[in-house]
Amino acid sequence: MTSAQTLLLALLLLPAIGALFAAAMPARLDRVARVGATAFAAATAGVVVALGLAHTDTAGVRRIEPFAEVDLPWAPTLSLRFHIGVDGISYPLVALTALLTLLCCAYCLWRVPEPGRGRLLVALLLVLQAGITGVFLSLDLVLFFVFFEVVLLPMYAVIAVWGGADRRRAARKFVLYTLFGSVLLLVGVFVVVSASGTGDLVALSDPAVRPMSAGMQLLAFVLLALAFAVKSPLWPLHTWLPAAHTEAPTVGSVILAGVLLKMGTYGLLRVAVGVAPDGAARCAPVLGVLATAAIIAGGLICLAQTELKRLIAYSSVGHMGFVLLGVSTLTATGMQAALIGNIAHGLVTGLLFFVAGGIKDRTHTGDLGRLGGLRETAPALSGVLAFAAVASLGLPGLAGFWGEAFAVVAAFERGGPLWTTLGAVAAVGAALAAAYFLRLLRRVSHGPATPLVAALALPLPAPFGGIAPLGGVAPLDLSTPLGGEPARAGAAGGPPRDSRADDGDGPVAASGAAAGDDDGEDEGAGDGGGEPVTAGTGRGTGLGGANPSGSGGGRAAARLTAGELVAWAPLVVLTLVIGVAPGLALGWSNAAVEALAGVFGR
Repeated sequence: MTSAQTLLLALLLLPAIGALFAAAMPARLDRVARVGATAFAAATAGVVVALGLAHTDTAGVRRIEPFAEVDLPWAPTLSLRFHIGVDGISYPLVALTALLTLLCCAYCLWRVPEPGRGRLLVALLLVLQAGITGVFLSLDLVLFFVFFEVVLLPMYAVIAVWGGADRRRAARKFVLYTLFGSVLLLVGVFVVVSASGTGDLVALSDPAVRPMSAGMQLLAFVLLALAFAVKSPLWPLHTWLPAAHTEAPTVGSVILAGVLLKMGTYGLLRVAVGVAPDGAARCAPVLGVLATAAIIAGGLICLAQTELKRLIAYSSVGHMGFVLLGVSTLTATGMQAALIGNIAHGLVTGLLFFVAGGIKDRTHTGDLGRLGGLRETAPALSGVLAFAAVASLGLPGLAGFWGEAFAVVAAFERGGPLWTTLGAVAAVGAALAAAYFLRLLRRVSHGPATPLVAALALPLPAPFGGIAPLGGVAPLDLSTPLGGEPARAGAAGGPPRDSRADDGDGPVAASGAAAGDDDGEDEGAGDGGGEPVTAGTGRGTGLGGANPSGSGGGRAAARLTAGELVAWAPLVVLTLVIGVAPGLALGWSNAAVEALAGVFGR
């Protein structure tokens, strides 16, 4: 076995072993489990970097050509093989998955939605990483389906156990929609394997040996595309997404938006288009119309939203619309737009959900009507929110610009009245994104501070109008252990712990320095709560419940914490780097995209 093959297997084994390690730890070693899980996530990220060094150019190859591949017998009597590999299309998504999982695990060193169960949360995050990575690596349809389903239960648990007040309904809705898509995917896989006699994606993607008739390709594409449309999600199959995002804990929302949605868009490009190009060509206009409808519908719905996380969730519908529009053009430009759009959305929307979680942790609400004046009271937090918002609306020079711009260009390149109209309408959708994000910034960052925001009591003025990324950053308190034990009743001035009001899922820690309770990410009476802070010393590391006098916990509440700096900084840097040098993301996929688009003569 070559070193590249060993690294490929390690991408799946390390998260799985890390999950077992964290889950096996007793409750008294919860912090050790979280540190260990973060170490496994870091090791996996290192493997991704090492694997990238094995990248080779595959220009001119008219099929999938992995630069690292493992093909082993799995169930010989059923002709099933454990066939995984990585190429220029899948590698950036594997890297994105590793990065976001590492940042979420690191974030959990400082903050966990429910103290004493952080080890289970990070274990589930690692299981999610293994499943999502397996989807991106699979080169066999049956194996692809298996990994696709591995993701379902851990994501359900993350939402249902650590989510907000309405978490169980949101988790059930997520499962029902996902199962509907899974049934369609299973039937689609059955059709492909029955018609072609193989589930090997490398063989099925080779136009010289593609065995399916045009009629069977059309049937297979419709089934597969519908399955992936649910996961993407494509309008009008998107209604599970806002509830799941609104109720999920911060790290759950980051993984859900950052990489789980990409399973749908990747599956559409790699599996549906790759396996059934004739069916894709016949359905492309319909897919393009639905993608453009998603862009417009997502934008209009966002303009009507009054809850922070729900607005960000609906923005994903529009952003994924641009990705799907790029795929539907079946051109090299459109496919590149889809790929860089996936990466940019993962980085920027992941950052947006991290920031939204930070705001809700401090104010215990996501209601836009109860937020305002953040620029004056917490300039660092307001600055990061502004940066993420303008990146998401597609400001040139930031990562979010390239996917949207290339998707519109690809539609115009395709030509004809239909595609020209779709490109023009999509451009209007980009303007809607600017409208709802600027409205968000006006309501949250500007204007007079609301009582909840004023309670953060920043002691220093905002030197750069709330846009300075470092203004008001809290100094790191190294005397507080990473992910330290929560403050107990009567310890260091910490108030007694609350219990969840809806179904008694467990205790929620209170910050040792806060005057009010930091009541988890339960959304309480409809406006959401913040995640509790694990405070090892009870000396002002908490965020929520800041007193209005501007002393003690209030001063800390207005500043960025160490955990936030660790989790947010890489996303800010990469958003800038890819925005300035998009070739760093596109360079991986040039040859693979040219090979795929070459099937359509584009």
